Amino acid sequence: MKIAIINGPNLNLLGVREPGIYGKSSFDDYFETLKARFPNVEFSYFQSNSEGAIIDELHRVGFDCDGVVLNAGAYTHYSIAIADAIRAITAPVVEVHISNVGAREDFRHVSVISSACVGVVAGFGMDSYALGVQAIIDKK
Repeated sequence: MKIAIINGPNLNLLGVREPGIYGKSSFDDYFETLKARFPNVEFSYFQSNSEGAIIDELHRVGFDCDGVVLNAGAYTHYSIAIADAIRAITAPVVEVHISNVGAREDFRHVSVISSACVGVVAGFGMDSYALGVQAIIDKK
């Protein structure tokens, strides 16, 4: 099984950026934990602060993998283009968030990509990614 993890803007600063919200671990460190937890999954990982690069990556992996776990960061709240890219690919996409976006600022309560995704996981810290991966495995 092949699953792509795609992270959006500012997630390259995990472990440094607002550790009270996002934790003290970098995504690279967590990625090793994720791979160990799911040894039968072939993972790819991509992060970009650029909307266009995220769309290009969805197009690149979205026809060849079994699923995508996407944390679009702030693009979640306004990128119709990313929502359209999700709808254009064949792989199911799970939207994930490290924090509970529903308990944060009002603007974070709206996701324009959720309707294009098979599900949403939020508020479980870095384990939101593992829950997203498990959801893809369970759907196959």
